[in-house]
Amino acid sequence: MNSLPIDDVLPALRDALAIRHEAVLEAPPGAGKTTRVPLALLNEPWLAGQTILMLEPRRLAARAAAERLASELGEKVGETVGYRIRLDSKVGPNTRIEVVTEGILTRRLQDDPALDGVGLLIFDEFHERSLDADLALALSLNGRELFRDEQPLKILLMSATLEGERLASLLDDAPILRSEGRMFPVQMRWGRPYQSGEFIEPRVVQTILEALHDETGSVLVFLPGQAEIRRVNQQLADALGDRPDVLLCPLHGELDLNAQRAAIDPAPAGKRKVVLATNIAETSLTINGVRVVIDA
Repeated sequence: MNSLPIDDVLPALRDALAIRHEAVLEAPPGAGKTTRVPLALLNEPWLAGQTILMLEPRRLAARAAAERLASELGEKVGETVGYRIRLDSKVGPNTRIEVVTEGILTRRLQDDPALDGVGLLIFDEFHERSLDADLALALSLNGRELFRDEQPLKILLMSATLEGERLASLLDDAPILRSEGRMFPVQMRWGRPYQSGEFIEPRVVQTILEALHDETGSVLVFLPGQAEIRRVNQQLADALGDRPDVLLCPLHGELDLNAQRAAIDPAPAGKRKVVLATNIAETSLTINGVRVVIDA
């Protein structure tokens, strides 16, 4: 298992949750909090065989997190690690870590305010601060106070950019843990401004081709929506022809799991990826191998 920055604070996190029923974890993007923290806490004595629920703000992120957690255990999704999202779920009788989206968690809290059988509730990427996530936190705190006297529900808020002190005050002055990230030099280049009425797709395609020629590594491209992704994908495929070393990988929430996995996984040896994504890749996901980011 590769070392990640989050590994340095995992012992302190275990100690904090052994003493307290709540904690706040600040960790920069790529530190490894989503894929390391649930596994690090899975066998803690205070969990006592209960399950871990982890909230992700988007379906794509929930499935990707479950896939990665399961792979760390050498298992398939639906064994120790599973997920529940709208219109799709993979859980089994032995599932102990369940990754869910906001609507699923809110509905579960409405049906079972005590969250019986759940020992730890993790709010990942909490800085996005959606109404659903805030409501789920309020419901879980209320349910814990009313129904969980004997085995209190532990709550962990995690994010890359948190107002730690303010949130900790909401959780009875919960301990705040901070993880260092990995910093890399970034060079920014600005294109000429768009002209009125100009279509973005030809400009984006030209910029991608220049990046493939001038730079190494994979390229991540942010586009406004699925329509732009489809058009850029087609124009880029025509421009590249049969070039075998470049893989075009659209990435948005409506794709099937195999297509999403192809975009997120590292490029095969000797190949580069061009990931054409909506803003879904700005949060919750880390795409390995990307050296160039183009924001349309």
